[in-house]
Amino acid sequence: MKYAATRPYAEPEKAARRILEIANAVEVLQGRIHIEKVNETFLFRDGGSPAEYGAGMKLVIERGWLVMHESGTFVIFTAADAELFA
Repeated sequence: MKYAATRPYAEPEKAARRILEIANAVEVLQGRIHIEKVNETFLFRDGGSPAEYGAGMKLVIERGWLVMHESGTFVIFTAADAELFA
């Protein structure tokens, strides 16, 4: 009998931390981080699922670490996020 392997980003907290790591590594253009750079890395390179990405991004925004533009095309770091990487 085969057992399913545990997903690395099944917990929203882990997914949120990885999203912040990715956003911190992405080049900021005009103070903005284009969302496709974050979700491409999370979904395709790291192997996260869309549900894990959504839960992680929701947590990041709820905690005020990133602010998503109303268009949904980019995010911006906040002062609360700067403390995490100081």
